[in-house]
Amino acid sequence: MPPRPVFYISDRTGITVETLGHSLLSQFESLAYTETIVPFVDNDEKLEACIVRIEAAAQASGQRPLLFVTLVNREHQARLAACDALMVDFFRTFLGVLENELEISPGQRMGHTHGVRDPGQYDARMDTLNYALRTDDGSGAQQYDSADLIIVGVSRSGKTPTCLYLALQFGIRAANYPITEEDLEHLRLPPTLVSHRSRLFGLLIDADRLHRIRSQRLPDSRYASLAQCRYELRQLQALFQREGIPWLDSTSMSVEEIATGILHASGRRR
Repeated sequence: MPPRPVFYISDRTGITVETLGHSLLSQFESLAYTETIVPFVDNDEKLEACIVRIEAAAQASGQRPLLFVTLVNREHQARLAACDALMVDFFRTFLGVLENELEISPGQRMGHTHGVRDPGQYDARMDTLNYALRTDDGSGAQQYDSADLIIVGVSRSGKTPTCLYLALQFGIRAANYPITEEDLEHLRLPPTLVSHRSRLFGLLIDADRLHRIRSQRLPDSRYASLAQCRYELRQLQALFQREGIPWLDSTSMSVEEIATGILHASGRRR
């Protein structure tokens, strides 16, 4: 069978509906599907263009498309529901239940989830993102006093994307510092980090995985060799244990899971 067409349809960015749709589809591991994200469906013209794409995908695949939808316009919801497709409307599914419980009618305003409703909060979140960029890879150590967390680990273990996600998603001021081979040889914290021990959180990764990642960057180098990766990670774990630094194994975790795991383990508030 051809892959089943899947559409994520939203009147704003589509981030929420795509995330929710992915969560549901991840439970069906054998399902083959193609994905189409259709954001900003906020008028009749865009809706009709979206429906044309849905109908074309259905005809090409010979299968009913799956529609994951977050639209506040009820006429648009009804128009999509009339398509020969399975529609999972997250707003209709949950807002009715909440309306009955709260005895309040929901508004039909677009963009509340990812819009800028509080400029001050938005500016603060951008400040944490800029902080992560300024203190990436050991830079800006003089700013560590204002860090919520300092992520430490060997090169290519996922420190930078984790810090950026913590900043953008959770408003956490996260710096990151690479532990070098010299640090590992002496099994000691770099002097820059000693006074910030309470802010440190470590990342470990499987040696084979690290070897593959580094080989993409510098193939056939000592830096990327499996023996070097094993040595660095063995020493790093010993350093974490000696210094009492909490850590996570990020080998099979997504950036989202790493960031959430760090917050949970460290007790830091979002």
